[in-house]
Amino acid sequence: MEKSQKTLQQLKALKTKVSKFETLVTTYEDILTLIEMGIEEQDDSVYEEVKAMRVTFEKEYEELHIATMLDGEYDRNNAIVTLHAGTGGTEACDWTNMLFRMYSKWAAKAGYELEILDMLDGEEAGLKSVTIQVNGENAYGYLKSEKGIHRLVRVSPFDSSGRRHTSFASCDVMPEIENDNEIEVKTDDIRIDTYRASGAGGQHINKTSSAIRITHFPTGTVVQCQDERSQFSNKERAFKMLKSKLLALKIEEQMQKLAQIRGDVKEIGWGSQIRSYVFMPYTMVKDHRTGEETGNVGAVMDGEIDPFISAYLAWIHS
Repeated sequence: MEKSQKTLQQLKALKTKVSKFETLVTTYEDILTLIEMGIEEQDDSVYEEVKAMRVTFEKEYEELHIATMLDGEYDRNNAIVTLHAGTGGTEACDWTNMLFRMYSKWAAKAGYELEILDMLDGEEAGLKSVTIQVNGENAYGYLKSEKGIHRLVRVSPFDSSGRRHTSFASCDVMPEIENDNEIEVKTDDIRIDTYRASGAGGQHINKTSSAIRITHFPTGTVVQCQDERSQFSNKERAFKMLKSKLLALKIEEQMQKLAQIRGDVKEIGWGSQIRSYVFMPYTMVKDHRTGEETGNVGAVMDGEIDPFISAYLAWIHS
């Protein structure tokens, strides 16, 4: 039953792709017909209509083009995203919160559901760390492009002298695994700690030690969850997060081996600085792997990161 459901999901996804392609072909033919009619009848009024149809066509074409690049084994899975503040104190915590807002807005625009699994507030402002799960078709396929170090350059609102600051935040992305049996976790290899949850959740969440932290000794991996109301639910969720993290490490190792076999000179970028967001003295967001850049920092911080995702997918497929 489980295997048949997975096959039906894959079939549905493929049918959707084919349907979108067929719609694009029809739209393309309609545009050509309209152009020919305008030329034959010397009717300039069709120009604006053709122009509008072209904009829609190009947008839908680009979306389908990106979707065809999502051919990884786990690309269609949900994504678990963890943000950690780097060096920079309060400024870095604020930057982490800004990235959290950026990904939240991107997820909402893409029609994805977002769950907060763990959150640790900064001492003065912002977030020291936050873990979210983005649920929806191809969430991991798109968000895997965001894994790495994100760098911010701006005049800090926390600096009374108005000096320019550089802050860093790390973004870790892993697929939520559907089959728990894919990754084996030995009891002797882990330590489970319980602690009192912080943040939103009412009286219950703050009075009981319901939050769970799991440490995996062989890899040094640490995951924690305080989203659920009960300790049992948090433990179950944390185990799933741990297995997803171990799977992500396995994927990373496979990609590095593949890059060595192919003789690629380009860096995969796991854990390295991938993108700079400059607010001052000029405005620019630039991806250091692909060279993709824009001067519209405000739009990017409001979740407009699709151009960077597209450029990354094209880069790893080149």
